[in-house]
Amino acid sequence: MRSEIKAKISAVGHYLPEYILTNQELEKLVETNDEWIRTRTGITERRILKDPDKASGYMAAEAAREILQQRNIDPGEIDVIIVATVTPDYMFPATACIAQSLIGAKNAFCFDLSAACSGFLYALEVGSNMISSGQYRKVLVIGSDKMSSIVDYTDRSTCILFGDGAAGVLLEPADDENAIIDSIMYSEGDMSQNLIQQGGGSRNPASHETVDKKMHYIYQEGRPVFKRATEGMADVSVEIMEKNQLTGDDVDWLVPHQANLRIIDATARRMNLDPSKVMINIDRYGNTTAATIPLCLYDWKDRLNKGDKIVLAAFGGGYTWGATYLKWAM
Repeated sequence: MRSEIKAKISAVGHYLPEYILTNQELEKLVETNDEWIRTRTGITERRILKDPDKASGYMAAEAAREILQQRNIDPGEIDVIIVATVTPDYMFPATACIAQSLIGAKNAFCFDLSAACSGFLYALEVGSNMISSGQYRKVLVIGSDKMSSIVDYTDRSTCILFGDGAAGVLLEPADDENAIIDSIMYSEGDMSQNLIQQGGGSRNPASHETVDKKMHYIYQEGRPVFKRATEGMADVSVEIMEKNQLTGDDVDWLVPHQANLRIIDATARRMNLDPSKVMINIDRYGNTTAATIPLCLYDWKDRLNKGDKIVLAAFGGGYTWGATYLKWAM
């Protein structure tokens, strides 16, 4: 059980690059077509950050600025910044430190969290517990990924899936029951090689060989990842519902990681959830990794009501997966 101090989401912000990469443009790059992509993934287009001088830190800062504006607070009031990302600006310093500098949050301490597509949920769990500790009152949790920087646009199995973007939330102490209620997180390191960027770390430092072998791009074993993701997201979503005595009628919204429309549909069916309660924007943004869940919250924020019961669910490389149950506070 959490402490009596609970964390609530008090603001949400986002950033999307202007450039839109459509399925029709991908047809010119690899052997694929619009119908094939849409029927297998649900994706029609995705955003790409074209400016070579801008990366995940810039996008995280832009999302943070929108959050601060929405909440009408000064950057100096932020206590902590957590950026979930697998495409950091640098190995170090942390991308969160880059974002801190750009927004002028001089009093915040900052760090990154790496859990691939589950990154936002993992970071939300860390941030909410920091609020629950009573030591921190304003924690920024942002998912930001420039996936185009690690996508091989000659690999049709991965280049169709990913887009760039950032989104996040501000966590503050809740003054009623509308807060983050519960979470369940899992990891399975035995399967780490199925979804991986092999080059660039201490195992395979950058070299002519790693570049020639395309080890700095995403590598994915499509079928086993799809199968495990479908099982993992559905199972953990049902588990958190059962743990909190919720039925499909009780849940107002499912906010699923936007990896594949078929995985999302399978999760909703397992939860006995009406399709109208499922947030889906994969058609417009593709898989933005750590940014997908907060991007959904941003897109739907004007349709959410205070007290809405919401389940967030994700599955990513690691393997990592989890679900969070909250009551909307805005």
